[in-house]
Amino acid sequence: MTEYRINDLAQVSGVSVRNIRVYQDRGLLPAPTIRGRTGWYSDEHLVRLNLISRMLERGYTFATISELLHAAHYGMKVEHVLRASPKQSRFMNLKRAATITITEFRKSLGGSDRAIAVSQKLGLLTKDGAHYAVRNPEVLASAEALVKAGIDVDVLLDMWVRVEQDLADVASSFVALITDKYFDENLPGLDDKNVTQIAELIQTVRPMAHEIVESAFSKALDDEISRAVGRAGELFETAREQDAEPTAE
Repeated sequence: MTEYRINDLAQVSGVSVRNIRVYQDRGLLPAPTIRGRTGWYSDEHLVRLNLISRMLERGYTFATISELLHAAHYGMKVEHVLRASPKQSRFMNLKRAATITITEFRKSLGGSDRAIAVSQKLGLLTKDGAHYAVRNPEVLASAEALVKAGIDVDVLLDMWVRVEQDLADVASSFVALITDKYFDENLPGLDDKNVTQIAELIQTVRPMAHEIVESAFSKALDDEISRAVGRAGELFETAREQDAEPTAE
């Protein structure tokens, strides 16, 4: 994959360095990968810049572009964004641990009994008498937006389960950095000092692990979004060109 310094990216894209930084500040363009003191941009940044430029040429405002990119981020359709502003999700009006009924849950997410069971397993809902306590209203609000955009809630929850399983493997790998050293059968028996050291090292690993996982996932997600948005731009251009072609008499 081709990489660019910011001046090189400005040259190939036709967008000034100043505007590239403006797009970054507005959240329209992902931040570059920093190596040493240099920020490196990829072809995905170039695709995103070209798309932003085309949308600006067509009269879209920064706010609208941001909304469209946000929609792509969550898999929503363009028409969902361009309609009148949606009402705020009922979940966003709930405080943590507020309760909802099964009927309210199904009305918002169209959830089956299985979806409710998986939501409980994931800790989103907790049985509270005849109701369910909402543990994470922000996540449920996002899920509701996806469901309204046509995403099946069962598919969404299954993806979450797979992610949890993958992250459990990642967490195990980080902890193994320490335990593999201290639990090796060739090492002398553990004593109180070793146990304390293990506990301290594991706690030291936590912020590093969080930073690595968050940074790597953020970059991977930005790359995927850029590819999706770039593809959408290509389809948009193709459709526009086809509409512009004269029809045979």
